[in-house]
This record gives sequence, C-alpha cells and structure tokens, in this order.
Amino acid sequence: MTDGKNGLTYADSGVDIDAGNRLVDLIKPLVRATARPGAAAEIGGFGGLFDLKAAGFTDPVLVAATDGVGTKLKIAVETGLHDSIGIDLVAMSVNDLVVQGAEPLFFLDYFACGKLDPEAAAAIVAGIAEGCRESGCALIGGETAEMPGLYRDGDYDLGGFAVGAAERGALLPRPDIDAGDAVIGLASSGVHCNGFSLVRKIVEQSRVAYDAPAPFSPVMTLGGALLAPTRLYVRSCLRAIRETSAVKGLAHITGGGFTDNIPRVLPKHLGVGIDLARLPVLPVFKWLAEQGSITEPELLRTFNCGIGMIVIVKPDAIDRVSDVFKQNGETVTPLGEVIKVEGEHRVVYNGHLDLAQ
Repeated sequence: MTDGKNGLTYADSGVDIDAGNRLVDLIKPLVRATARPGAAAEIGGFGGLFDLKAAGFTDPVLVAATDGVGTKLKIAVETGLHDSIGIDLVAMSVNDLVVQGAEPLFFLDYFACGKLDPEAAAAIVAGIAEGCRESGCALIGGETAEMPGLYRDGDYDLGGFAVGAAERGALLPRPDIDAGDAVIGLASSGVHCNGFSLVRKIVEQSRVAYDAPAPFSPVMTLGGALLAPTRLYVRSCLRAIRETSAVKGLAHITGGGFTDNIPRVLPKHLGVGIDLARLPVLPVFKWLAEQGSITEPELLRTFNCGIGMIVIVKPDAIDRVSDVFKQNGETVTPLGEVIKVEGEHRVVYNGHLDLAQ
C-alpha cells in the first residue's frame, strides 16, 4: 500500500467522472422533455421503466430496433457540427420500427468517446431528445463511456436502441400484398445516414472543403448540407396506417437502397416495378454521381436518391393515403406497382434517373 500522496487517479488515466456527472446534469431537462404516457423519462437509475398499460395498449407485440449513424459521424467531428447527429441516431431506429406498424415507445442511447466534452455531448443528446419528441417516444436511459486509448480526443461513436409496440394482428407488412398494389415514395431530407464512406471519398477527391459553400446548395456549407438530419417518418406513417387502413407495407430506404430494402417487405414471389423518371433526385445525389462517376445501379443500391420511405397501398386508395401523408408534411411521389417476379431481380427499374444538374 502507498500513502496516497502520489497515487494515480482515474482522472490521471484519462477518465473524468466529474465530467460525466456534469453531462448528466446538463441533459436531465432534455430527457424530461421527452416524457410520454408510460414513461416518466427520468435518468439516473440503473434502468428505465415503461408501463405498456399506461401507454394504452391492450394486447401488444413488442418490436425492437438498434442502429448507429455510420461514418457520417466523421463529418460531424471534422466540422464541429454536432447538433443534428442525435436526430439521425433516433431516426435510424424509429423509422425501422414504424415500417413494422409499431409505435415507438422508448429509446436508449450509447455514447462512447476518448475524452468527454460535456457541452459537445449535451448538444448531441439535445438532438437525440428532439428526435424522440418528434417521434413520440421517451428517452428513458443511456450510457456514456469515456475510453482513452480506444478513441482519439474529439472522436466519438453513437449507438441507439428503440422499442415500440403494435396491437397483435396490426403488424406490417400485411399478408395480402399482391400484384397491382401501388408503390408510392416519401421524399428524403438528404443523404440520411447511408453511403457516407463513399460520400467522404468523393468529397476528398473533389477537394471541396466542408466549410466551403456546397456546390449543389451554395447557401449552405458542404458539411452542413451533408449533415442534414434523417427525416423522421413516424408520425405521418402511423397516421396513414391508422386513418386509412389501406397501408399494406412500408420499406425504410437505408443501406442497400431500393434494390435491397424493398424486397424485405414483399412475399418471395413478388417484386416491384419502379419508374425512375418519376423519382425526384435531390441535387446532392446529382453532385455525388457526377463527382464520383457513380453508375445508376450503384446509386440505387447505395443511396436513397431522394426517397426515404416506400409505401405499398391498395390501388384504389392511392389518393386517400397520399392526402394523409401530405397533410402531415410529406412530399409524395407515385413510383410504380407491385409485380410478379419473373426472374432473379425483384426490383425492376424502368427508364433512368434524371441526373442533370
């Protein structure tokens, strides 16, 4: 034993418990603001509680999803713009819940870093809280890990975990999806969170700095434009599901694009025909395609290209469903229909993307 006069402390190794406690104090009001029926949204205990009965469910099935933000984080770190990355974290999980017909109930986050900056971390959690509020789910807990030696100072990583519920028998996709059903798309807000390793490589080759005006949107910096948060589709999708009873399936367009994500919600004998000329390609994707000489198939399998959510509806309910989405702030585009599979390709593209800048 030593007398402690010159003994090492946890802080000497790079972990500051006081900074962690300061972060908790900073984010407590943010967390409380996400309270909803079933959850008080208080933090500080060893676990979060949720009361399904208080949330109004009778015979619920729980649905869980987890995800991260990918290398979009690198742009947030390099630009110092952390305010919206938390929205991305929430969106990537809750958008996956709603495609299964589930209402998001609560969310937990994992924040890991090399050296904890309480103010920067609080900005990230503020984004998480905003995403939770917009999605109607409570932020009931999380974990902060300061790990010097594993992460460099300034670097951090995020993980999110969401749980939702649907009444038994109300889950999506519905078993009655059939050839002839309509396929409509809901506009994305930008790149969302997929394909950023390719995005960063293209930016490096273009030699456009993140703090320079974005070539495709000069009123914004390139970094700010690329960090546009993932659109949250929860409220609009839940309303369309509940108010029309005509939504048969939803597909969140993430990694794998249209090519890999749409078949995940279809019976194996069915596919979709997509009219690419109708797809509203956002300027950011046109710029990326031109700078990286990206082929059309690669674009469609890597990025959302301007559509973040696919909706499969009864053909006689297109207008009714579209109206509900529009009333809830969505931009709706008819894209095609469900078809019978006649070969190995389950997503059949007709025409070409409009990539003219």
